[in-house]
Amino acid sequence: MRIPAFLAVVLLAACSSKPLPPDWQADAKGALDGSVDDYLKGHTAAADAGFRSARLATTATGRADYVAQVELVRCAARVASLDFDDCPGYAALAQDATPEQRAYADYLYGRWQNVSPAQLPEQHRPVLASGQVSGVADPLARLVAAGAALKAGRITPDSIDQAIDTASNQGWRRPLLAWLGVQAQRAEAAGDAQEARRIRKRIALASGQG
Repeated sequence: MRIPAFLAVVLLAACSSKPLPPDWQADAKGALDGSVDDYLKGHTAAADAGFRSARLATTATGRADYVAQVELVRCAARVASLDFDDCPGYAALAQDATPEQRAYADYLYGRWQNVSPAQLPEQHRPVLASGQVSGVADPLARLVAAGAALKAGRITPDSIDQAIDTASNQGWRRPLLAWLGVQAQRAEAAGDAQEARRIRKRIALASGQG
């Protein structure tokens, strides 16, 4: 699994016809990719270690906006898994972040009234209008969009189903369990005990208890 290009662009600026990027870029990108993959699979200790390596490599530049990008990648993975911690690492750098980074942070945490669609990556722009995530092609970005829509109170039942299917197809245990939990709560609130039991059995299976 790779970080979406719109989140990693500041970390990989070179192309094949130009000199290789500085070591810090490759080090940060590799560590960040691994960290996100470990996090989504539920390997918390490994994810934390990878993130620390990515952040340390990036701080060598002395660029707050570069470090803010690393923090936003981490927070996007958390939002995809419905872990809304308000992104404290990014918040400490927000004053020196780019306008696009600030817009993306607002998008992640449901502050959609502050976001201009033009400031977001193209695949996320339609989500602002509808809360629908079906048009988001990248699996991680689709889960991020679904998490952002839930935080904004704009999630639709179809988007919940798509988030579950996406996490399941990718084998990403952490977001799968989170989204199944949302689905179970909705079934219970609707008084559908049979459906709630079905979902709880799936949660147990995905947790390794079934």
